[in-house]
Amino acid sequence: MFINEINIRIPVANELVSLKIIGLENAYETLFEINELEAFENAEARIQLLEGHFYEYIISDHYALEASEVVNPSRINASSGRLAPNIYTGTLAIDILNPAKGKCATIKLEVRSKKASYRHDYRFMLEGITEKCTDLLLEHSSPVTHHFTPDFKQDSRTMYQRFSFIRSILESEEFGNAVQKIVANPVTAWARTEGTKDIRNLKKMGSKVGRQIAGSGNRIFLPDAHLQKNRLKSVPVRIYVDAKKQSPDTAENRFVKHVLQTFCAFIGDFRQRARKGSRLYDEAVLLETRLDLMLGHAMFRDVEKPVVLALNSPVLQRKPGYKEVLKVWLMFDLAARLIWRGGDDVYEAGKKDVAALYEYWLFFQLLELVRKVFSIEPASIDNLIKPTRDGLGLQLKQGKHIAVNGVFDGDSRKLNVEFSFNRSFSGKNDYPQAGSWTTGMRPDYTLSIWPAGVSQMQAETDELIVHIHFDAKYKIETVAAIFGEETKTIDSADVTAQSPDYRHDDLLKMHSYKDAIRRTAGAYVLYPGSAEKPYKWKGFHELIPGLGAFAVRPSRVNSGVEDLRSFLDDVIRHFLNRASQREKVAFRNYDIYNSPQTDEVREVLPETFGENRDLIPDDTFVLVGFYKNEKQLAWIRRNELYNFRTGTDSGSLSLGAREVNARYLLLHGPGEKVTGKLFKMKETGPRIFSKQDLIRKKYPSPKGDLYIVYRIDLEVDPEFRTQRWDISKLSQYKTNRASGIPFSVSLTELMKVLVKE
Repeated sequence: MFINEINIRIPVANELVSLKIIGLENAYETLFEINELEAFENAEARIQLLEGHFYEYIISDHYALEASEVVNPSRINASSGRLAPNIYTGTLAIDILNPAKGKCATIKLEVRSKKASYRHDYRFMLEGITEKCTDLLLEHSSPVTHHFTPDFKQDSRTMYQRFSFIRSILESEEFGNAVQKIVANPVTAWARTEGTKDIRNLKKMGSKVGRQIAGSGNRIFLPDAHLQKNRLKSVPVRIYVDAKKQSPDTAENRFVKHVLQTFCAFIGDFRQRARKGSRLYDEAVLLETRLDLMLGHAMFRDVEKPVVLALNSPVLQRKPGYKEVLKVWLMFDLAARLIWRGGDDVYEAGKKDVAALYEYWLFFQLLELVRKVFSIEPASIDNLIKPTRDGLGLQLKQGKHIAVNGVFDGDSRKLNVEFSFNRSFSGKNDYPQAGSWTTGMRPDYTLSIWPAGVSQMQAETDELIVHIHFDAKYKIETVAAIFGEETKTIDSADVTAQSPDYRHDDLLKMHSYKDAIRRTAGAYVLYPGSAEKPYKWKGFHELIPGLGAFAVRPSRVNSGVEDLRSFLDDVIRHFLNRASQREKVAFRNYDIYNSPQTDEVREVLPETFGENRDLIPDDTFVLVGFYKNEKQLAWIRRNELYNFRTGTDSGSLSLGAREVNARYLLLHGPGEKVTGKLFKMKETGPRIFSKQDLIRKKYPSPKGDLYIVYRIDLEVDPEFRTQRWDISKLSQYKTNRASGIPFSVSLTELMKVLVKE
C-alpha cells in the first residue's frame, strides 16, 4: 500500500502543531518515513519526499510555512500550499511561522533522488573526488609545504565543505574494511611477562626458581616419602616464572590507534564549533560515534601511545588493512586543506545534488583517462588546485572554464590535446574563430585535438582542430532513454513546458553540439547506467563524426570507463590516419569557407547528378583554344581530337592543374570573339602526340615535334547547345595577333560573358 499522506506532530511552545503532507501521485509511492537508526546512519530526515514530484500541505491554523523555491503557500489560505522539490535533493529545512510571533520552529524534510543508488553514489563520488585531488597534491609539483590547522572563524560553507572532504575518506568502505582487517588479524609481538605457576607444573629449573624454592613463603611440607625430603622440609605452593605472550602493542598498532584518535579529535572540534541541530553538527556526531566504536575495540586497550610514527614500516606499507590506513592518514591532511567553492553546487544548505556531483566526478575520471590514453602529463594540471589565503582551492566549479593540455606523440604524428570543463563556444558570427553557428553553447566536457606545432587559434582558422563533446546525464538509466525508437515527436501534445520529454531534449542537445559548434566531430552522453554496450552512431563511414552514449558508473568494478577508453583508442587511430575522410572534409571546409564568395552564377547549367555530380562552377574548368581555318576545324570534328603546341614559343599551352583537369573545350577562329563551339573532354587529362602521330591521322601541316592532345566529345550537355560566349570580355583574352594564345577559365568566369539574346 502506497503512503500518499502523512501527519507530522511538531512541538511548538506548549502545543503540538500538526503538518499534513499529501502526495499528488497515486500510481506509486512518493512519501516515505524511515526509522531513527536509518536516518541517523545516513544523516537524513525521517520524513522523505521524492524529487520531481508535487505535494499539498496543510498546517494547523494560525501557523504557516515560510515561502521559498520549494514552498509555495496558497494565496487564499496561508496555512496550506504546495511543496515542489523539483530537482532539489537533500535535507530541506523549512521554518514554521506564527504570524504574531514570527519564526517559532523548523521542520526538516528529506528529498530523496529517484535513483535507488543515490546514497551510495553520492558517498562514492565524493570519496573519489577527494582521492583524485589528494593524488594531485601529492605530486612533486603541488604546493604542499605544511600541515593544516583548522580555522573555525571561516564561514560555515567553507567549514562544511572541508568536513565533507574529510568525511568522504573516513566513511569510505575502504577505510572501514581496513580497520576491520586490522582488529581481526592484528600484527603482534612476543612480550615478556611474569606470572605465578603451581610448583607441581614446573618443568624447568633455574637459579631464580631455586632461590624461590629455598626462601619463598606460603609453603607446604613435603611428605616423608618424597625424594627430596632429606634436602627440603617444605616448598612454596606457587612459583613466580617468566612467560611470553603475543601482544598487539606494536609500533604499527600504536600508529593505527593514534590515527583514529587524531581523526576523532579533529571531528570533535568540528562538532563543538558547529551550531547544534545544524547539518554539520549532526553529521559530525555520526562520524565521531563511528570512530569511537572503532577505538573501543578490545584490541586497542592493550595498545599504548606511540613514541615515534613508524611510517617506513614494511607492515604499514604492504600489509592489507595497514597500508590503507596509512594512505588515509596521508590523504587526511591534504583533504583538510582543500577548499572547493564548487561544492556549493553539491551540498550547500543541506542539499545533496548527486547529479552535480556526478558531473564533477566524471571530470576526474575523464582527466585520468586522457592522461593514460594519450600518454601525456597535462602541462596545465597545476591550474586545478591553487594556493589561496585559507588553504588550497580546487578550481572546479560549474560555469567556470578549466582546461588542461599536453602533447601526444603518436610516432607518425604529434598532436596537441586539450581537455576542457565547461568550455563556452560563443554564438557570435565571427568565423573562422572558434564558436557556434547559432547560439552560445557550453558542453560539460570538450576534448580538442589538433596538430602539434600549430597554435589553437591557427588550428581553428585553418580547420585543423577537432572537438569532441561529452555531457553528463546522471538521471538517465539506459541508452534507450536517449536514442530509443519511441521518442516523442516534437509536435506531440505531451511535450509541454510542464512535462518535457527529457529523452528528446537530450538527443537534440547532442545534435546541437555536433551541428552548431564549429569543427565538432562528435557529441556523446555519459550516464550511470547498467553494464550495457556503448552506443556509437557514425555520421558516415568512419568513427567520427558521430553521436553516442557511454555508461560510466560510480563503481570500483566494471565502471564502464574501459569502453570509453576503447573509444578514445579508436580516436587516436583515426587521427593517425592522414588519408581519412574527415581530413578531406576538413580541407574542403577550409577551402570553401575561407574563400570570400563574391561570384554568382544564375545562368542555365546542367544539374549536378549522375556524371555531372561534381560539376561545381568554381571547380569546373574550360580550355579556350584557337583553330586557324575551316580545314583544321573539320579535322578536329572528324577525329574528335584537339591539339596544343608544346615548348616555350608563343601560342603553346602551359600545363597546370586547371588545364590538365579541364572538363570542356571552347574553340574560336580568326576574328571570332563570340563563339558557341563548346565540346566536352572525353578523358581525364591530355596525351602527348608526336609530329608523326598527327601526320598518320592526316593533320594538316604539323610543324612542331610534340603536341598536347585532348580527346573531345562533339555532343555536349543540352543546356550548353544554344549558348554563346563573348570571349573578348575574359581577362585572359589577348587582342590582335595574340588572340590565338590558349588559356583556361572556370565555368563561373565563362558564364559571366554569356551572350544573352
